[in-house]
Amino acid sequence: MPAHAATDTPSPWIVRWAPAIAAGGSVLDLACGSGRHVRYLAGRGLRVTAVDRDREAIERCHGAAERVQADLESAPWPLQGRRFDAVIVTNYLWRALMPHIVDSIGPGGLLLYETFALGNERFGKPSNPDFLLRPGELLTHVNALHVLAFEDGMAEAPTRRIQRLAAWRAPATDALPPRLDASEQALKSTHSQDKP
Repeated sequence: MPAHAATDTPSPWIVRWAPAIAAGGSVLDLACGSGRHVRYLAGRGLRVTAVDRDREAIERCHGAAERVQADLESAPWPLQGRRFDAVIVTNYLWRALMPHIVDSIGPGGLLLYETFALGNERFGKPSNPDFLLRPGELLTHVNALHVLAFEDGMAEAPTRRIQRLAAWRAPATDALPPRLDASEQALKSTHSQDKP
């Protein structure tokens, strides 16, 4: 499995979309690792639930989140029946969890997902294809959601091959998606191919 991010700096993707999460809303940070997004989102006044199998990771979230220590890959889903205003997943992929992740998004809620994709093996870990998304794969897991933005390409600092997705569960058939602030009006939704 890929190591959790060593930095405490939140992902620019999460920072970009955090304003679209309902004020005071509930957020699930799945495989929270160092807790960088837990602290960032709690600092925005959101109610965060942090889940990770690593006890030390969960302890780092003390005071900022509801903490759930769970092995997501070999134990039952620990949040059965719970719904959140947002679900955050970064640097983690376990395909069998995708239905649970999507089902955990409540009406009007967001899925913010960012992880490694095929091609990342050129730059380091993870390099095992079991933990790398295939081209456009994130899109195939969110049919029940409205995709707000999708990116598939290269990111820097460090150099890595990733996919990112922001998707929304409409609370009603005629509901409008979240309003974006002025800096987000020009969305870039691309599907880039690997470059040699």
